[in-house]
Amino acid sequence: MSDLGAFLRAWVKDPLRIAAVAPSSLALARIITSEITQGMAPVIELGPGTGVFTRAMIARGLSEADLVLIEREPEFARMLSARFPHARVLRMDAARLGRHKRLFDTGLAGAVVSGLPILGMNTRQQMMIISGAFELLRHGGSFYQFTYGPVCPVPRAMLDRLGLTARRLSGTLRNIPPASVYKISRRRDKTTTH
Repeated sequence: MSDLGAFLRAWVKDPLRIAAVAPSSLALARIITSEITQGMAPVIELGPGTGVFTRAMIARGLSEADLVLIEREPEFARMLSARFPHARVLRMDAARLGRHKRLFDTGLAGAVVSGLPILGMNTRQQMMIISGAFELLRHGGSFYQFTYGPVCPVPRAMLDRLGLTARRLSGTLRNIPPASVYKISRRRDKTTTH
């Protein structure tokens, strides 16, 4: 109940920035982390909220020390620090990610898992988040984003400009509201799929 209370308080304070009145479901957490492996470590999580996706990644074999959790909301950041004391919790806006060229001593991340409400952001914010994330991803790394909308939340023009491609992994009706997950990767050739 404390997770739901924290979400409701954050939502009331700024509904467009939170975009959900409840934490993501376990079904959504399983989908968005379904391709995450220990070999991808370290991993960046954007907008972890109460840590539903974080717990799913740990269940898939990542250690807390392999995670950098980027959370803007102070209450969520405090909660994450208490729940995952060995993870690196940074209280910051994910749009500033590109300014942090060295989040890890070991180099670049193997994946970014995003719980951010990308659809509710303006084009500039989206561009800063996506391009900043890919600056911190090693070759072959992917960005995993969920959405409540019917198509990829990153506009096609932005994907094209950044040389990226998006593929829908799956969706679930067992989330409030129902959600889909997209995998965004660097383009290997001239073909893109949406």
